[in-house]
Amino acid sequence: MQVISKTNEIPLRLWTVEDYHRMVETGILQPDEPVELIAGQIIQKMSPQGTPHAATIRIVSGLLEKCLGKQVLVQTQLPIQLNNFSEPEPDIALIVADELRYLDHHPFPSEVYLIVEIADSTIKRDCQIKALDYGSSGIKDYWVLDINNRCLHVFRKGTEKGYEEEMILQENESVSLLEFSDINIKVSEMLPPNPKNS
Repeated sequence: MQVISKTNEIPLRLWTVEDYHRMVETGILQPDEPVELIAGQIIQKMSPQGTPHAATIRIVSGLLEKCLGKQVLVQTQLPIQLNNFSEPEPDIALIVADELRYLDHHPFPSEVYLIVEIADSTIKRDCQIKALDYGSSGIKDYWVLDINNRCLHVFRKGTEKGYEEEMILQENESVSLLEFSDINIKVSEMLPPNPKNS
């Protein structure tokens, strides 16, 4: 597939998931290389991962596991196959609870209840590039937890052009999961302690 960049009319060669896997098999990409395939482009992950980012992944994944128990699998920084051109590794994904289901594929959008990205230096990428990719691929519930501004961006109603709806919730507000509407989580519960209060 070839697309034309709207900014400067340069044709782009988009990589498929199959191309991406072949690059790893042939050694062009190393298995532990910090990259992911987003909308046909191989994107360098922001690195190194800071301790607040890592701590927040642990906080949020632990909270979701506590709230939902065995109703879901909570996976961290593992691949999701959105389509033939995207295989991101979101910080957290809630997926259908059956480990053996994924022996021959990474979870597809129909098997994903929620994706959460933790943003410190990646807020623009997470709220724009990734939101467009997740929304157009059928991810119904997408959250970006902004740890610098201590708020939560909630994206819903995905379309081919991304999400139609975005809410920004402050740390004193609460959010319910779209799929598990009885689960209500306060934004502050997902955030590390505020250094200003210490």
